[in-house]
Amino acid sequence: MNALLPGLTKTKFAGALFEDRALYESWMTKVPLRRHAEPREMAGTVLYLVSDAASYTNGECIVVDGGLTI
Repeated sequence: MNALLPGLTKTKFAGALFEDRALYESWMTKVPLRRHAEPREMAGTVLYLVSDAASYTNGECIVVDGGLTI
């Protein structure tokens, strides 16, 4: 089993964070890329995980968060 751990991504689920401008701007000061992700930016990691290229990848949590956890 593997997992994708996305950072703040512009989705309906994260909508409240985008509606509160002060909260959003506060969050962005912590992200080295200084921006949120678009859903398409998660697609490459998902494609990797479902492809044969990941056949020996097991038990991994892949973080795609714009550098937040560095």
